[in-house]
Formats: sequence, structure tokens, C-alpha cells
Amino acid sequence: MARSEVVVDLGALRHNVALLAGLAPASETMAVVKADGYGHGAVQVARAALEAGATWLGSCSTQEALALRSAGIQAPVLAWLDAPDEDLAAGLAADVDMSVSSLSDLRRIEQAALEADARPRLHLKIDTGLSRNGCQPHDWPELVEAAKQHEVVAIWSHLASADEIGDPSIDLQAKRFDDAYEVAKAAGLDPKRHIANSAALLTRPDLHFDIVRPGIAVYGLNPVPTDHDLRPVMSYRSHVALTKRIPAGESVSYGMTWTARTDTTLALVPAGYADGVPRALSGRMEVLLDGRRRPVVGRVCMDQIVVDCGDDEIAEGAEVVLFGDGSRGEPTATEWAELTGTIDYEIVCGMYRPRVRRIYT
Repeated sequence: MARSEVVVDLGALRHNVALLAGLAPASETMAVVKADGYGHGAVQVARAALEAGATWLGSCSTQEALALRSAGIQAPVLAWLDAPDEDLAAGLAADVDMSVSSLSDLRRIEQAALEADARPRLHLKIDTGLSRNGCQPHDWPELVEAAKQHEVVAIWSHLASADEIGDPSIDLQAKRFDDAYEVAKAAGLDPKRHIANSAALLTRPDLHFDIVRPGIAVYGLNPVPTDHDLRPVMSYRSHVALTKRIPAGESVSYGMTWTARTDTTLALVPAGYADGVPRALSGRMEVLLDGRRRPVVGRVCMDQIVVDCGDDEIAEGAEVVLFGDGSRGEPTATEWAELTGTIDYEIVCGMYRPRVRRIYT
């Protein structure tokens, strides 16, 4: 038995992708599998997403895209953020689409295309207000003119506040995106358009355009308060390594921050912050053990947590669910995020750890 394991439900993932693709039936669906599939395993996720109706894959870097190609995945894949010294030639040779945010980006891709003897497929990115990657509007006409000698597959952008329904920045970014599209059309291009992330896919059908790019929603975590039937894909479980009975007045873990008020049974679980359990959950988290939610007491340690089980008899080896889809009353990744003041994206991305086994169902 592994110390702890992440269980990835590919059936739930297929359900989510089919649901999301069905919400944008006139658009192609790009399943975003960057960051090793948000911690779920990029190759396995990509295959399941394509089986469920995705037609594109989205990666952050060329290296991530090449990992998909090495696994035999031949679907269209876009890479959108590489370091200046990245080997783009290998990506172009493997038919990876490249994002372009500047003339210097374009020149690097052109040089790599010569090295690879490949024809680049480009997605020109316009910065509509997020102020990260993307071409500034005043530089956009020059970039479009320089790129039009190549195959420009699409123009695209990314929304800053799509998860805040009704935020005025969404319409502002949509207007800037439309302006950029008109410049591209006037230059003789006929590109596809994509700007809708998970939140916009769920709430702004007017922004679906030609391709939608769901990320976190693929994994069953909803960035907006809607009632779509998204099913969390990842659960995290361990087991009881040791039980012991302690008398009232005894304390638990570093700093002795928790003291038993009555005699109680403790269950030791071999999963700690080295295994993805945030130390910030100390004194705040619960787990599902023997059919009940039970409190984790004392500080979260590097390798272990301690669960207060009261007077219940707990067997060594019993399953402990740290988070799941909530269907059995267990905590969820979203609950962990809310308790620690972060987002559930960070929780699931952080679960790829050397000591945590990842399995698929």
C-alpha cells in the first residue's frame, strides 16, 4: 500500500469534457492539459478528453506539447509560453502550433522553422487587458503584417476576470479582441478566434467563437457559481498507520497546539506537507475516516497528520480520504482552498509529489 495516493477518475473527466463541449456545439474544444494536466497527468487526461469530444489540446510550453507527441497523441496542440532559449525546432517538427506575442517571438519561430524545415502554424495573441503575455494593441498591426506570410491559424487572448460574473472588464476585453480581429481581417487573414476559458465557456456564450479553452472545468472544479454538473476528477487518500489511546491532558504534534480534553483515540496518517497537505490547514482540516468526518488535531507535519477519533475503535490500515468529490461527505479540494485562502487550481496542481502514487480509474 502506498503512503498516500491520488486517484484520478477518467470517467468523471470524460463526463466533464462532453458536458463542456456540448455547451459550445458550434465551437471546437481545446482541453487545457498544461502543468501535467493540472496535476492529474497530462497524457492520460489528454487521451480521455479527446475520447470525450475535445478536438484540441492546450499546453503551456513546447516541452509539454512534445511530451504529448512522444506518447503518440497526434491531435492539434497549442504551446503558448516558452523561454527564449527553448528548442522550438523540435516542436515545429512535431506539428505543434505556436503562440506569437511579439515580433521577437515570430523571429525565433521563423529561425526554428528553417532549422526544422517545417511550416509554422501560428496563433497570434493580443493582450486585451490581462497584461501578461500577448501583443500590445499599438504593436498589433505590425505583428499581423509580419505574420501573414505564414499560416495564421487563429488569434487569441485570455480573460482576466471571467470568473467574476458581470465584471465590466469582460466586455472591455471582448471589445479589444474584436478590434484586433478586424485588424487581422483587414490585413487579409481569416483566423479562428479563441478567448473563452472555463468561466467564459460556462457564462458567456457570446464569447465562444471558433474554439473554447476549458481548463479547470475539465477537472470538475467550477470557477463560477453555476449549477453545471461538473464532477471533480481527483481524490486524495491515505490510510491509518498507527492508532493509540492518550489520556486527557496530553498534547499532539509540534508546539503542542492541541490538548486532549478527555481520553481519546488518535489515528496517525502518513501524509503531510511534503505530500501535498498544506501546513496552513493545521487545526482547521478534517478527513473522512471509518464513515465519518473527523478532525485533524495538532500541526500538519512534513510526513504525517494526526486524527482525533474519540472513543471509536479504528483499525490500522483503514482508508482515510483527505479530499474527494464530496459525495460521501468528505472534504473537497475547493474546501481546502477556501480554508487556506487560495484557489482549488493550486491544490490539485500541487498534488503531484514523489511520494504520492497516482492511479487512474
